[in-house]
Amino acid sequence: MSEPLCVGIDVAKGHVDVATDFGGQAQRYGNDVDGHTALVAALSARLVALIVMEATGGYEAELACALQAAGLPVAVINPRQARDFAKAMGRLAKTDRLDAMMLAELASVLRRRPDTARFLRPLPDADQQRLAALVARRRQLLSMLTAERLRIGPTTAATLIAQLPELGRLNRRQISALVGVAPMNRDSGQMRGRRAITGGRGQVRHTLYMAALTATRYNPVIQVFYQRLLAAGKLKKVALGACMRKLLTIVNAMVRDNETFDPDHVRT
Repeated sequence: MSEPLCVGIDVAKGHVDVATDFGGQAQRYGNDVDGHTALVAALSARLVALIVMEATGGYEAELACALQAAGLPVAVINPRQARDFAKAMGRLAKTDRLDAMMLAELASVLRRRPDTARFLRPLPDADQQRLAALVARRRQLLSMLTAERLRIGPTTAATLIAQLPELGRLNRRQISALVGVAPMNRDSGQMRGRRAITGGRGQVRHTLYMAALTATRYNPVIQVFYQRLLAAGKLKKVALGACMRKLLTIVNAMVRDNETFDPDHVRT
């Protein structure tokens, strides 16, 4: 029969590093539902004596519950204990992988103590397991929702086609005014107010806002345009409004000329 493993897990927000007391390179998994599932499967296939991880402000909670639910012994310790152990062992270097290896060594020490049980995290009752499952599912759904929100290309195209049939038939000033992204004067008598975009087609304007927000990061033309406006001292809100107009102008010209987007042919 193989020797039981002692496992150390260093937990970060986005990933976990896993090492054993048998040496070798630490393995990295995502600190998410998929990563937890893969790690539980890997450890469940081995004989595990003890798993040690640090309390990291909650980032370890879901993984600890997942490991326990699979019947694996888990000890969540105070980070100070881990630091004191590392100092005692002369471990001065610090990386995520080295920390995981150090925690595996600590697990090997703890499992030989007669009072090992006091370090183990209590098994969750049925209600706690259900709550942990709901928390894990919530994180998964939020991740999916974020991914879907980033897929704005088809949404933007569908919205413009459905709610802005005038595309390609008007000039850039007319189409901007129609949508409500052309800045309007707010003057009265001697008062000179700040110009603002208003009116027009709200749903189209909202869709353009999300598209422009993404374009300032990923579209080479809009990104350069946006950064130039900020460098000139424009407020971010004003610069983003200008990006909405430019994006609309580009789309309007593409429909008018029946052309695809070509960044080399667009002036910034």
